Amino acid sequence: MAASRSTPPAAGAPGAPPDPLAEPERRWRTDVLEPFLAQNPERREPFTTLSGLPVDRLYLPGPEPEGEDRIGYPGQYPFTRGIHPTMHRGRLWSMRMFSGFGTPEETNRRFRYLLAHGESGLSIAFDDPTLYGLDADDPQALGEVGKCGVNVSSLDDMRRLLRGIPLDRVTTSMTINAPANIVWGMYVLSAEAQGTPAAALGGTTQNDILKEYIAQKEFLYPPRAALRLVTDTVEYATRHLPKWNPISISGYHIREAGSTATQELAFTLADGICYVEEAVRRGLAVDDFAPRLSFFFNSHNDFFEEIAKFRAARRVWAGVMRDRFHAKKPRSLWLRFHTQTAGCSCTAQQPELNIVRTTIQALAGVLGGTQSLHTNSYDEALQLPTEDAVRIALRTQQILACESGVADAVDPFGGSYFVEWLTDRMEEEAHRYFDRIDELGGVVPAIEQGFFQREIQEASFRYQRRIDSGDLRVVGVNAYPVDAPMRVPRLKIPERARREQSRRLAALRARRNRGRHAAALEAVRKAAGREGANTMPSILEALRARATLGEIVRALQDVLGSFRERSMY
Repeated sequence: MAASRSTPPAAGAPGAPPDPLAEPERRWRTDVLEPFLAQNPERREPFTTLSGLPVDRLYLPGPEPEGEDRIGYPGQYPFTRGIHPTMHRGRLWSMRMFSGFGTPEETNRRFRYLLAHGESGLSIAFDDPTLYGLDADDPQALGEVGKCGVNVSSLDDMRRLLRGIPLDRVTTSMTINAPANIVWGMYVLSAEAQGTPAAALGGTTQNDILKEYIAQKEFLYPPRAALRLVTDTVEYATRHLPKWNPISISGYHIREAGSTATQELAFTLADGICYVEEAVRRGLAVDDFAPRLSFFFNSHNDFFEEIAKFRAARRVWAGVMRDRFHAKKPRSLWLRFHTQTAGCSCTAQQPELNIVRTTIQALAGVLGGTQSLHTNSYDEALQLPTEDAVRIALRTQQILACESGVADAVDPFGGSYFVEWLTDRMEEEAHRYFDRIDELGGVVPAIEQGFFQREIQEASFRYQRRIDSGDLRVVGVNAYPVDAPMRVPRLKIPERARREQSRRLAALRARRNRGRHAAALEAVRKAAGREGANTMPSILEALRARATLGEIVRALQDVLGSFRERSMY
């Protein structure tokens, strides 16, 4: 998995060029720093990033790298400074707020509200039953319908969700994974009913099943079978939806599960490499599908570490695609990514402070070169966001774009001694993880052996222990607490959402053609059982026959099986 890379020898190492700054730095440390620390011993305390990388007090220019320029220019390999020559000065990031709750009609109203207030792209949040491939009237869905996202159980539900939305002009991101092929099919057919052909659709399905086994745990099928279904969507999109991103390779949930920034970087790119390998094995030419791969990262509290993570991600991915997969098109080397501020950093204590956290995290995403951005609402540690909280979150992005000047220059931290050092370190850490994953046989064997899961669990434990000990201060929690709780307006999702969705499903089942429906589900089973067959055409036909989400999932599980994670310890 490791890509070829050249790292200059450290100053003083054999073969290293003489460092003209070594003597002035030595004098500063000997004549200035050490006497000061001798008089102020409390200032000796070491510092680290949130990932545990040691941070020195001062950074100076290092030796010039040999070979290729590892910083370079925006829009040129290795894209450390951005994938476009003008970045946000030429085009602002998309402001794409993650939204969904209740019935399709309720979420449709929220979409219209956000578009009216300046949102530039949709991002659909689905509820847990939808994410787990359950229909709203399934007994296992009781108490969860519409609570943490919108419920979509059928093609008719998707049409209700998108009613009045101009799908030929608005791009849509859908955070859906295990049943992503089915929900994506609903979107494609809904656009078709509006008169928008599939080839004209722009958007993204998250569709990153590997990170589900690693972090989020919303899986339906065994890993290798699930990977086959993802590859089906990549193949289908390559042939029929040239503007669609069939996978958004996601580090966000890896970070939310407790990983460090370096683990998020390494594990996300490792997943991406696995997807490319599978598509190439299917027979697809890398330059035919790679330009439509996208990524999704978290932006956490360590401002400089997050900026360095984004810069290192672009450089590592460009090297992997060029040197390992021999991609030729410049767009195939691009790491295009969406950023969401860190939900796990939001606190229920003094929740208004989350506005400040979100602003800092959003700023890191922008300065790191993100292509689109979601800013969390201040009340998300307590509930689904209210309209007022969502508007403040959107306005945070708009203030950054219109008032701060951060978009005026491309990669304004490029050349910073500290940021460049940190970018190099994060790249090195990513490659170390790549080597460990290779030793285990690749991503899927590493998942099956619990490697990623253990790494994240241990990192999460270390992080929480730092908070509990007071070594890591969280304002409002273990530093500067207040006794008086803040009153936050509540957004409640009543159980009527489940009743309404269940009523609709009963009506759908009563009016559909039973023979066509049964034949369509049988065709899904046959496609799933036929080696080399792409399942997407049969899934689309099943949706046209009004098969529900849960019914299509069960048909696939009849052939592919289901999955239960074993204990990691």
